[in-house]
Amino acid sequence: MNDIFVIDTFAWIEYFIGSKKGETVKTFIEGNKAITPTIVIAELSAKYSNEGKDFSNKLKFIKFNTKLASLNEEIAAFAGKIKTGQRKRKKDFGLADAIIYATAITLHAKVITGDPHFKDIKEAILI
Repeated sequence: MNDIFVIDTFAWIEYFIGSKKGETVKTFIEGNKAITPTIVIAELSAKYSNEGKDFSNKLKFIKFNTKLASLNEEIAAFAGKIKTGQRKRKKDFGLADAIIYATAITLHAKVITGDPHFKDIKEAILI
């Protein structure tokens, strides 16, 4: 695979629980072209913290197996525009989703996700 893939929160959750969808995500992670936006780290940390679970080993795994994409000024400004546009069609399209989407577009990548917010987005590969 020569493509670059942005792994979103939904995809990482499926991967870590070992679901069938997670098996699909594994192929993108193992291709060495996977990127994890730092907003995904925040979402995963919140999820595991809320469940009273330790996230440190999963974070180490993510950092070892994917490149982290930090939120910068360009992506942040673009994400605001994306959120506004997507909200016209999907009233609950969130800022985190917009940041993930903006990261993918900026890096000329595809988003690996199962999130229904990405259903009609051409840069998304739904698992």
